[in-house]
Amino acid sequence: MTGFLFVGIGGAAGAVLRYAISMIPCRSAFPVSTLLINVFGALLIGYIAGFAGKKNIPENMTLLLKTGLCGGFTTFSTFSMEAYNLLRSGSYGLMGLYILLSVIGSVIGVWCGIMLAS
Repeated sequence: MTGFLFVGIGGAAGAVLRYAISMIPCRSAFPVSTLLINVFGALLIGYIAGFAGKKNIPENMTLLLKTGLCGGFTTFSTFSMEAYNLLRSGSYGLMGLYILLSVIGSVIGVWCGIMLAS
């Protein structure tokens, strides 16, 4: 049950951080803020995973940082970590399928959601 609390605390912090970054003025048709958030989130979750693997980090702390903070900041970081794990395990086909289905499925999901709301 404490795991939920740590994830919630980290998730709240990640969501607030994402919102704060999205408030930085940027004059571009290209979604620069989201791109930077996604790339930084992927870098952060990779660093946390690598660091936690080398050091004896308590499980609740990794839940707070990886699942909570990174997940609240950007779920793209989790997607990137899962794709990397498939790559590392040699599951190249599954990795490609996961990336393809995630990106295309998500864009179609947004379109369907907009259509349903219309």
